[in-house]
Amino acid sequence: MPLSLRLSIADTLTLGNATCGFMAVYFTTTGILIPHLTGSQETGMARHSAATAVILMLAAAIFDLFDGQVARKLRASPMGAELDNLSDLISFGLAPAYFVLVYGMVADDAHQRVAALAAIVVLLAVVLRLARFSIVTVPSGTFQGMPSPFGALTVVSIVLLELPFVATLLAVLGTAWLMVSRVEYPKPRGKSAVAMLIWIVASMGMLVAWAAGAPSGELLLQAGCALQLVLGAVIPLFATARRVNNFRDNRREARAAQLQ
Repeated sequence: MPLSLRLSIADTLTLGNATCGFMAVYFTTTGILIPHLTGSQETGMARHSAATAVILMLAAAIFDLFDGQVARKLRASPMGAELDNLSDLISFGLAPAYFVLVYGMVADDAHQRVAALAAIVVLLAVVLRLARFSIVTVPSGTFQGMPSPFGALTVVSIVLLELPFVATLLAVLGTAWLMVSRVEYPKPRGKSAVAMLIWIVASMGMLVAWAAGAPSGELLLQAGCALQLVLGAVIPLFATARRVNNFRDNRREARAAQLQ
């Protein structure tokens, strides 16, 4: 095959990301939406399907976490960046937006058309965020706006918390705004990447416990979802603090140079 069409190891991880996103949509449809439309009352099936869909989004985040690192250490193909954006759009744009849409159709206190508009906002926020990521240069080690994998997991966490509809809607729209904002988020590298991986695996465990009907499964899920929301609000403070510290260090160095 021509060199431009050969897939690298990193590309296969990226395609794994896209596959997980598509399967998340599949389980959301077959396990939640279709039973609701057909009048089935199998709540256990809906819970298992919801957990499976979110676990697949978490798996997509793991693929996304590692494909860039593998590409830097081994070889990146010419298609790598395009594949990454397209896969992220499926897993962290379409899948969570569809999750919100289905929530608006099955939840008792939800308004379907309003939820559909919120889902569109989430999808467009990810589209704009990925497009901007391709053309905007930001300081090394940071993202401008909430990263789309983190944003997708925050959106589904909001839905799983089962808050009142208005609170859910406002939180989802707030997350979409964070994704297109200029708020800086640190890139997961080194210890922070390990911490993120641990958090993703722990989240999978919480979802499994909830789907299996474990005694503390509901409480674990609510605690995990609430912590996801708190992290989304608190993590930017670390990037801001580092930026302030760098500014102070530069001023000190400038003053020291003037005194010499």
